[in-house]
Amino acid sequence: MKKLRLGLISLIVLLAAGVSGCGRKQVMGKFVHASAPTFFFHGGGSSYHAEEHMVAAAKKAGATNTVIRAMVAKDGTVKLVGQLKKGAVNPIVEVNYADNRELNFANHGQWAKNVVVAVRKQYRFTSFNMVGHSLGNISLIYYSLQNSQNTKLPKLRKQVDIAGHFAGLDFKGVPASVKQPAGLKLGTNGKPNKMNATYQQMTKLRRVLPNRQVAVLNLYGNVGGHTDGTVPNVSSLALKYLVAPRARSYQEKEFTGKLARHSKLHENPQVDQALIKFLWQK
Repeated sequence: MKKLRLGLISLIVLLAAGVSGCGRKQVMGKFVHASAPTFFFHGGGSSYHAEEHMVAAAKKAGATNTVIRAMVAKDGTVKLVGQLKKGAVNPIVEVNYADNRELNFANHGQWAKNVVVAVRKQYRFTSFNMVGHSLGNISLIYYSLQNSQNTKLPKLRKQVDIAGHFAGLDFKGVPASVKQPAGLKLGTNGKPNKMNATYQQMTKLRRVLPNRQVAVLNLYGNVGGHTDGTVPNVSSLALKYLVAPRARSYQEKEFTGKLARHSKLHENPQVDQALIKFLWQK
């Protein structure tokens, strides 16, 4: 009788463990389990703290099990905080720029490359994703401008652009090279009717972005008046002309309401859901 009771208890424990295990598998099963890291780049005057809400949402959803940080000094050197180990699932790298107001956009491309190279020395990977908010999008654009043809580097597969100012900014004090032209309008293909010097430089992407390799998701906020309160939507939507002809796919998504404001988009649960689905959901 005693042995029977013990056997029944063991069976109940095993069944309970099986149900619990199935539950975890079901949650994790929503996502692709890949070794490709995703790099998050913050905006101007900001830090990796601006990335933490999105990263925490990815962890809570079960999309990743590993997060490290890449601290980029003003000279571009990179120090990694934490370690990516073999078997990491959809690891995330929170990037932090010490010089968070740099307007020499070429430096952003070089720093982004330095981060990718530094992480690859520790953790082998052949493909990766990038997420940028505001000025952080410049790291995505200039990384591709400078490195798309470098076959020695891992391949960029997905990028999420949030609140990008691709066609320029329209507030006082910005250099002419990044100033949004007055009366800016976009054609049906996203082409601006006027281009500042920086955007003209960016149009090189239409030739060098690897053909049908990179899937692009463009997220922007509209708090009224076709602006997120800082960047006019017309500037954000100018990304289409730069990447759509050669991207594997190109999608746009507009957000409205209080959390659609420029500085709130990286704390918007709807933004979290959109990028998690795009980057990792099966």
